[in-house]
Amino acid sequence: MDAFTAGILQRIQNTRTDLDQARRTGDEFLAEVEQAELDDLHRLAAEHGVQVTAA
Repeated sequence: MDAFTAGILQRIQNTRTDLDQARRTGDEFLAEVEQAELDDLHRLAAEHGVQVTAA
């Protein structure tokens, strides 16, 4: 696995964790921000052929 792939997968994992935390604490604004970041990361991964598994 190259550095880009490892980095994007780690960022996706971190963002999923942050999104889950925001949802658990009821922070709707932060949840929206994290969801947008996650969507962008998934788009970026797809553009570069990085396979992302569902969590």
